[in-house]
Amino acid sequence: MKYEIERKFLIKNELWRNESAESVLYRQGYLSNVKQRTVRIRTAGSRGYITIKGTGPGIKRTEFEYEIPRNDADELLDNVCEKPLIEKTRHKIQIENHIWEIDEFHGENSGLIIAEIELENENETFQKPSWIGEEVSHDIRYFNSNLYKNPYKNWKINR
Repeated sequence: MKYEIERKFLIKNELWRNESAESVLYRQGYLSNVKQRTVRIRTAGSRGYITIKGTGPGIKRTEFEYEIPRNDADELLDNVCEKPLIEKTRHKIQIENHIWEIDEFHGENSGLIIAEIELENENETFQKPSWIGEEVSHDIRYFNSNLYKNPYKNWKINR
């Protein structure tokens, strides 16, 4: 079985922008989004994907992802997925043996920037760059699957 072990953090400053990054525009939407599972359609650059995620203990979740034709992904995003879509630019930055993915959100979630790191196991140690802030791995508001239901622009927090 395939698992995803991911930790999420807020960004506390703009120093990450000084790092060398590969940046790609993402669009994603949801076909199913209930606590037990999510089914997501995503485009990343010129590629399309379908992803099925289940639940798991802590930050470990089952995940299956398959490439699909980009035209099919666009059709599903535009005509089948729930709205609003999640739109973001993902910046990938390598630090030591890990890739940090910084998601800079657009549209309904403009202003939100989250850094994610995928790990081999839940107890794996890693270096936190100086621009990493508060961990939000367990705060469901920051899950992409919740950001289309309750976009960042609607949050009543100090920004």
